[in-house]
Amino acid sequence: MPLDELPDWLPAWCLDHLGGEPAEVLFQSQQVSMVFGLRLADGREVVVKARADDGRAASCVAAQARMAERGFPCARPLTPVVGVGALAVHAERYRPGGEVLHGDSPEIAVRCAEVFAGLMAELAGMTVAPPLPNPPWVRWDHLDSGLWPAIDFLDSRDQSVVSEHIVETAERARGRLLTAGLPCVLGHADFEAQNLRWEGRQVWAVHDWDSLAWQPEAALVGAASGSFASAGSPTLAPIESSEAFLVAYQDIRGRLFTVVELEVAWAASLWMAAYNAREMALCGGSLAGGEALRTQAAERLRRANA
Repeated sequence: MPLDELPDWLPAWCLDHLGGEPAEVLFQSQQVSMVFGLRLADGREVVVKARADDGRAASCVAAQARMAERGFPCARPLTPVVGVGALAVHAERYRPGGEVLHGDSPEIAVRCAEVFAGLMAELAGMTVAPPLPNPPWVRWDHLDSGLWPAIDFLDSRDQSVVSEHIVETAERARGRLLTAGLPCVLGHADFEAQNLRWEGRQVWAVHDWDSLAWQPEAALVGAASGSFASAGSPTLAPIESSEAFLVAYQDIRGRLFTVVELEVAWAASLWMAAYNAREMALCGGSLAGGEALRTQAAERLRRANA
């Protein structure tokens, strides 16, 4: 992206909050957030993130800052969240390097579970305002009418393309999650391969702290156990790999889940997979996640007691 195509507000924002204007665009992407990798005039490399201000960002950035201060491998925020019109904007250090770890084997699941357990242990000692509303892919406790959280760009599309098995699985998983009655904790809700970078066997960076959530621990672990292998389009890990993830997480944290927590973990893996499969169907994306959901749903629902 040429400099003259940056949003009008961005150069002045960088000057005001970072002390320098952009001199080069390193990269740009847009999904839930607009993300700009920039080299400033003094040579510093930063990342500026802007997203619709729904009230979540300040808590997410505060938690990320504390994680970085404690030495957890993540980018250190350089500014607090600043309102720019309807946007919530902040900057963080650019943390390049590392490689995506591809694969969905039980061995890789255990490696990822080790990282997730360390992440959750660090977050457990923090006090920040809950980052609500939760990201929609873990927002099974929404108060909107209907099964799915209300999202205009999805709800306005032809719902007939969403397979009945996706809807039924989501309904049953959500029912189990809503009756669990477990306390909520702070956790990372988008723990996917594409959001992690590794150097050998050591994790180099965990990205996407915008996706922190306030849900039961077992549900967050369960969601991660299903999503950890997603390196592009969302998919669902094999059941034996999710099981390895759950076992390793409990071993590392030194606490066995109760029967209810295990059921909630399996239910959360299904809700997230069903949400992603619906979005892919509505938006013309990969159907691989939906096929994995189709083949695994019965066994995961059994384990969820749903």
